[in-house]
Amino acid sequence: QISRTSAVILLIVSTSLVALCAEFLVSGIDHLVSNTPISEAFIGLIILPIVGNAAEHVTAVTVAARNKMDLAIGVAVGSSIQIALFITPIVVIIGWILDRPMSLYFNLFETVTLFASAFIVNFLVLDGRSNYLEGGLLCAGYVIIRFVLLY
Repeated sequence: QISRTSAVILLIVSTSLVALCAEFLVSGIDHLVSNTPISEAFIGLIILPIVGNAAEHVTAVTVAARNKMDLAIGVAVGSSIQIALFITPIVVIIGWILDRPMSLYFNLFETVTLFASAFIVNFLVLDGRSNYLEGGLLCAGYVIIRFVLLY
């Protein structure tokens, strides 16, 4: 059992280390884009979400392996909703405060991809159950988006 003060200090230190790692990650992306054929869109829509949500992925797979599909779907969908409806607008507001150009403008491909992904996920989780075919459909959609962004 740790005290409240120790927990707050640990939270502040951990947040600072995560911010430092994020700064290194962002500076590394510029170098990666300039020296390889990988696009910023591919990094931003494929690589960063996988890395950034690794904890949620592990949690979802772990609870799904224990046959708690409601919790697994809740973790996966809840994380996506949190990022779309909370984190993205907060980042834009912080960007405005720091005088960094940020907006919620998405190009046509990103908008269509987001709409199609949300539609497919909504359709598949409507019954509250899942099977390997539905999971395969979601993975296939992800691979299609990946290849379109890569080329």
